[in-house]
Amino acid sequence: MRLPVGRGPASAMLVEALSGVPGRLSFDAVERWRTDGSVDVAAIGDEDLQLFLFTCYELHYRGWDGVDERWEWEPSLLAVRAVAEHRFESALRRVVGPVPAVEAADVPAALGTLVADDDGPSLAAELHRRGDLARFREFVAQRSVYHLREADPHSWGIPRLDGPAKAALVEIQMDEYGHGQLPRMHAELFRDTMRWLGLDTGYHAYVDSVPAVTLAANNLISLFGLHRRWRGALLGHLAAFEMTSSLPNRRYGDALRRLGGPPEATRFYDEHVVADAVHEQIATYDLCGSFAAAEPARAADVLFGAACCLTLDRLVAEHMLASWARERSSLRLPIALGH
Repeated sequence: MRLPVGRGPASAMLVEALSGVPGRLSFDAVERWRTDGSVDVAAIGDEDLQLFLFTCYELHYRGWDGVDERWEWEPSLLAVRAVAEHRFESALRRVVGPVPAVEAADVPAALGTLVADDDGPSLAAELHRRGDLARFREFVAQRSVYHLREADPHSWGIPRLDGPAKAALVEIQMDEYGHGQLPRMHAELFRDTMRWLGLDTGYHAYVDSVPAVTLAANNLISLFGLHRRWRGALLGHLAAFEMTSSLPNRRYGDALRRLGGPPEATRFYDEHVVADAVHEQIATYDLCGSFAAAEPARAADVLFGAACCLTLDRLVAEHMLASWARERSSLRLPIALGH
């Protein structure tokens, strides 16, 4: 997987540095993030910041072609990344707003209320009613950044848990990974959808094409997953993800069938209609409920993670729908078809 093209001074500096041997990085390119004391929600849509973080985080997943693997734990890179993360976290807190205090026993009910109160636009409804192949292909390219490594970011939580919460997370992740059968892994089912649409199924093939807000939605899970202090937020994110999945995936599958998609193209969405209806209950009660009972001081973190998930999903949907309303692509670059 080739390094992305920089989108500003910080990401360009990082990409250039990663092309060489590990060495000390300067704070110069990120100085504006460190010295600016304001809390700017625009950081979520900052192309330079989000690509910088995404490029850093990928070092902890599958890495970049030609990049020395020692960069993953280069102290100066971690220090510079922390500056970008602080900027991102501050923006998240501002856009999400304060999370109400909650008793540990009330976490499942509070998650239900949070999801029920979410009034973001329905991307699934738009594609179900009016989506054509071009827009569906664009939507799938956007989602490929997550779905081609589906479950991996949340799996960072497994070694950070114990007891019932750990067992619940493993139960959910086993489904995501197809119970060890490659053709049933959700990432592989998504590749089948991409192939039918004529898209490039390569891992992160569309990173250069997607906008900052899409990268931010992916960076959010990595931020929570890679920091033990955010383990509660990671679980809340997963719960919100599962609780808002079944109905949209039914609509995506029906939309693709309307567009002529065969069973192998719609199987990814059909699988999630069934699996996520079960995962919703596991994630809400067995995962988040058990975690909050074991670590009541982190109950609010669970709600924060869920609120972040819903907020960034809403921002991604708003971006795509607004772009389409103007008869414009929601992507930065045209889609390259597969091979």
